[in-house]
Amino acid sequence: MGSVLDSRFLALTAIITVGYQFAFFLITALLKFDKVTDFAGSTNFIIISVLTLVLKGDWHFRQVVLTSFVVIWGLRLGLFLLMRILQWGEDRRLDKMRSNLGKLAIFWILQAVWVWTVSLPVTLVNASDSNPSIQAADIVGWIMWAVGFTVEATADQQKLAFKNSADNRGRWCNVGLWKYSRHPNYFGEIFLWWGVFVASTSVLEGAEWLAIHGPVFLTLLLLFVSGIPLLEKSADQKFSNRPEYVFYKRTTSPLIPLPPFVYDKLPAWFKVVFLFEFPIYSRIFIKVKC
Repeated sequence: MGSVLDSRFLALTAIITVGYQFAFFLITALLKFDKVTDFAGSTNFIIISVLTLVLKGDWHFRQVVLTSFVVIWGLRLGLFLLMRILQWGEDRRLDKMRSNLGKLAIFWILQAVWVWTVSLPVTLVNASDSNPSIQAADIVGWIMWAVGFTVEATADQQKLAFKNSADNRGRWCNVGLWKYSRHPNYFGEIFLWWGVFVASTSVLEGAEWLAIHGPVFLTLLLLFVSGIPLLEKSADQKFSNRPEYVFYKRTTSPLIPLPPFVYDKLPAWFKVVFLFEFPIYSRIFIKVKC
């Protein structure tokens, strides 16, 4: 695969992403309608993956599989988030941005960067002339995607059912997968995109390995920016005066699912280094066993 072809595909997906997100930014800014934010993000992934597959036109099995993965993930997540926000109301992430055009623009720029960067592995696979036989990396990546997708979809449905029950009003979700992770949906999201990257490594050459920026960017985004920190802060503000919540937070892994009795007995340094229990997630005083 030549570098000229690389540049064309990368430039094309960047232009499409910026244009698509800019259109939704205008809708949000002018109409004050932000219920399509997540739908705009997930469908953008679908557009990029399908368009690069069709334009290249090789239809190699590996390309079709990874593109199908993105389409399935994007449709499921986009429709789920759209239905959820139509049911629950406005996007709370934009509460402080609706009246500030600059902050709103930064949000949409970040979303465009997220889409384009995380799509890199699929974009490069679809643009590639290389078509080696199916390798172990492909199988491992596909399994990772399947596990991550199942975890994310299951966690989303469990939380939706929990919050839709009147008996659970004013409570935090601690059922199903949420017994073992405070954010199992994010674990699934991260795991499936690392799976896509692993499955792409069979055709990556030289500078194309920069595709690793996709899952790395997603992981950092959810760990430190728009994912876990915001939700942890919100939950702490609501429930920090309840001993049951403090116990749940102390004994439940922030991301990687683990039995609570196992997590509770691990030393604090191990939780920080290997399980992402970073100090920024604790805005309440929690004694952690060392």
